[in-house]
Amino acid sequence: MTNANTTDPMHADDVAAIDELRKSYEQMCAEMGKIIVGQQSVIEQLAICLFAQGHALLMGVPGLAKTLLIRCLSETMDLGFSRIQFTPDLMPMDITGTDILQESGTGRREFEFAKGPIFANIVLADEINRAPSKTQAAMLEAMQEHRVTVVGRPYTLEEPFFVLATQNPIEQEGTYPLPEAQLDRFMFMIEVNYPDLQEEIAIARTTTGGALPELKHVLNGQQVQAFQSLVRRVPVPDHIYEFAAHLVRRTRPTDNEAPEWIKPLVNWGAGPRAVQYLILGAKARAALLGSYMVRLEDVVAVAQPVLMHRVITSFGAESEGITSPQIVQRLVDELEKED
Repeated sequence: MTNANTTDPMHADDVAAIDELRKSYEQMCAEMGKIIVGQQSVIEQLAICLFAQGHALLMGVPGLAKTLLIRCLSETMDLGFSRIQFTPDLMPMDITGTDILQESGTGRREFEFAKGPIFANIVLADEINRAPSKTQAAMLEAMQEHRVTVVGRPYTLEEPFFVLATQNPIEQEGTYPLPEAQLDRFMFMIEVNYPDLQEEIAIARTTTGGALPELKHVLNGQQVQAFQSLVRRVPVPDHIYEFAAHLVRRTRPTDNEAPEWIKPLVNWGAGPRAVQYLILGAKARAALLGSYMVRLEDVVAVAQPVLMHRVITSFGAESEGITSPQIVQRLVDELEKED
C-alpha cells in the first residue's frame, strides 16, 4: 500500500462552511443532551449518516431509548418527521399511501392520492424486522430510489430523506429477518448498548421528574442539503482510498487479499458499496469534527458500523462465539500495522 497524500486543498468558502457545520453539530449535541443521557457515539454516527445522505439501522434491546433518540434528533431540525410502527400485518400502502375515491364539488368522482407516512424528511421505521417481504420491498425502493410507486405511478420523496430504523436483536417471534440486499442499503448498523452506572442514575433523575424540555431547531432542510453537498467536497488523500478498498477486499474469503484466518470464519464479505460508505462516512466525520481533510482515524472510526452487517459469519464462527464486529476489528488492526 502506498502512502501518497496527493489531494487538492479546500476552497476558502468550504473551510468556513465546515466551521459552521461543526458549530451546528455541537449545538445539536447540546440540545439532544437536554434529554438524552450519554450515547455520544450513537449521536455521532447518526449525524454522520444524515450528512453523508445514508440510512441507519439501530440495533439494541428494548428500553434503551432508541425511538426517543431519533425523535430528539428530528426535533433539533426543522424537518418533517413521521414514525411507522412495523407489524406483521403492515401493508405497502400503509407506508406509501394509496388512491382514495373523492367526490368533487361538481359531483364528479375521481381518485386522489393520499400520501403515506413515508412522505417525510426523517422516517422512523420502528421494529422494521416485523414487516413482511412486500412491505420491506416498498421500503427498499424508498430508501434506494428516494421515490415510491403506487398503482404503477412513481412519486418522488422530498429531500432531504433519511430512514432511521430500529431492530430488536433478542426477540425472534413474529419477525422477518431483513434480506441481505436491504441490510446493504443501510449505511450504518449502529449498536445501542446499556448505559454505565452514572448514566443510568442520571437517566432516572431526568426522566422521573417534570415534563421533558422542548428542543430548539438548529438546522432547516435547506441547510442540511447544503451541508450534505459540502461533505462530498471534503478532500480525501490517495492512501485513504487505498486503505478503504484493501480493508473491504480482506473481508471476502475468496479474495486473494483475504488473510487465511478469515476463510473458515466468513461466508460472504462486503461489496463495493461498503467502500463508498467508508469514504463518505469518513468525509462526514471529518467535517463534523472540524477537519478540512479526511484522516485515517476517520475511516477507522466508521469501519465497524459500515462493515459489521456486511460481513456474514460462518457456522464455524458462530459455534466459536466469534462475531462480525470482532472480525472487522481484527482486520482493521492488522491493516493499520501494515500501513
